[in-house]
Amino acid sequence: MLFITNADFFESLIFRACFLPINKYGLKPKKGEKGDGPMRTRKNLLAVSVALVCCVLVVWFSTAIQGGQKTYEVHPQITLPEYRTDAARAIDAYERLMERYMDLMEMNVIRIGVDVQGFAKRLDSIDGKLTELSKRMARIEKALGIEQPKPTAKTLSQLKPAGEKAHKKSSQPGKG
Repeated sequence: MLFITNADFFESLIFRACFLPINKYGLKPKKGEKGDGPMRTRKNLLAVSVALVCCVLVVWFSTAIQGGQKTYEVHPQITLPEYRTDAARAIDAYERLMERYMDLMEMNVIRIGVDVQGFAKRLDSIDGKLTELSKRMARIEKALGIEQPKPTAKTLSQLKPAGEKAHKKSSQPGKG
């Protein structure tokens, strides 16, 4: 196989243009014919050099037109949410659930506190009215001359709490 490189081709082209005269039809002159001589050689040399210069300019301009490698810097303004595992999501859901439960409990405790305060006021007013009623009845009984009954052991045990019953029994050995 014959390999011809660009340099070999241009050398052979220049050699032919300079040293092998060609007539106007592109053929070599025959043995007996007279060629144009040195004038023709100079024209050929000039044509080849102009062609060579044109080729070099075309190659040079093609690389100049393409220019250097351009680098573009892009700054995206898209934000992506962070990647979260299922366990992290479950923990967050549990925390939200506990916060709601704590808020609900707080509201219920406040409501119960308000209700207890209302009951306490109501009981205080009832206690005050009962105290007034006791005093009034005591005056009425005194005015009518009715003696107040002495509390019996049975009524005392009913009025006092269970812890005091045991204490009372131990302090009075005769009664039981």
